[in-house]
Amino acid sequence: MAFTDDYNFDLLKNEAETLVIQEMEQQLNSAPENMCRCNECIVDIAAISLNTVKPLYRFSLLGTLYASQAMTQQAYAGSVKKAVAQAIEKVRTNPAHD
Repeated sequence: MAFTDDYNFDLLKNEAETLVIQEMEQQLNSAPENMCRCNECIVDIAAISLNTVKPLYRFSLLGTLYASQAMTQQAYAGSVKKAVAQAIEKVRTNPAHD
């Protein structure tokens, strides 16, 4: 029997993913036309951004409230914006494909 068969991890969520994806959408709308928007590049941007920002994992209602509070703080929102901007530039100048 596998470890994951004994426990339910379905409710475990990193709220930072939602914020990063929303920020990516905003920033990519104003990115240069020559910016590659293939699935590989977009997912690379998300992964690089998420590896930079502090994770906001939640499981319970209390965790949801904590994550919601952290997401509204300007310092955290600023770190997400900065991480996404840097990731976009990194992928734009060095895409993982030809």
